[in-house]
Amino acid sequence: MNEVNVAKSAAGQLPRRSFVTRAGLFGLSAAAAAFLPGTPVRAEFDRDDRDNLSGDTAQEIFTAALIAEDLASTFYYNGLVGPVIMDPNLAGPGGSANDVTSAGNAGNVQYFQAALSEEIAHANLLRSLIGKTSSTTDPVQTFYLPTGTFDTLAAFTGVLDALENAFIGAYLNATIEFAQMAVDTRGYEGRQRDASGKPYTSRELEYFAQVAASIMGVEAEHRVLGRVVSNTNPANNLNYEQTDGLTSVYNGKKSAVVALTPFLAPGPGLTAYSLQLALSKAGTVSLAATGAPPAPPVYPKDHDRGW
Repeated sequence: MNEVNVAKSAAGQLPRRSFVTRAGLFGLSAAAAAFLPGTPVRAEFDRDDRDNLSGDTAQEIFTAALIAEDLASTFYYNGLVGPVIMDPNLAGPGGSANDVTSAGNAGNVQYFQAALSEEIAHANLLRSLIGKTSSTTDPVQTFYLPTGTFDTLAAFTGVLDALENAFIGAYLNATIEFAQMAVDTRGYEGRQRDASGKPYTSRELEYFAQVAASIMGVEAEHRVLGRVVSNTNPANNLNYEQTDGLTSVYNGKKSAVVALTPFLAPGPGLTAYSLQLALSKAGTVSLAATGAPPAPPVYPKDHDRGW
């Protein structure tokens, strides 16, 4: 298969609106088993007027998002060390992430170096929220991407666009779901619990909505910068980011979990990539980004709403 056909094949396997359709072939039970072992602590209500009807719990959302961020970290690392880095729009012929030639574009390389650091930072936060301290215990350690993804710029940015659109959709869904959970939990303390068994308050769930939105904003930056590198103009082509056809994060036929399932198992036309290899070597090619999650709101002492 020549270079052009490899690029079309790699990018074509992940068109923007077909994540759910392609992933659905793998089955919901397989997806769930891959993401969150054991029985989650679910919300239980004595009324049927709750806002969040997805069935997702906060812990399920955090876990699904962690898998997505690990996938993104693995993806950007391999882009920085694969043959694609020698494209003239990146490091140039004979160049590397740390040695951009005069025929390359250092700014474009730095986009992806910073993206790698940002995805790792997101994963570190999400890992802490499900009670884990080491990436070696993350639920998925090997990801599978279309063969040829890191060979050419067309293939790389085609997959990048599909992945980032799915990530944006997942975090948009997470934002509204956390807001719905906060409404549902108000006055019903203990309906959901964290990894240590401590009940989430409505205020904490509201804050998670804000954090999800802040991560989504960075994923949207990655989508646009990928379009900049591939000269897809206008790069900022959307008035509003979209859910990419996803309707939930964890549960349901159109969830982010189902969308990501194809990247969790071997198959024809796919190549395996190690999370731990990417993380152990990330420091050699990444560029540090700054900033922390938004600070939780501070309420006056007399502003007690009982939740």
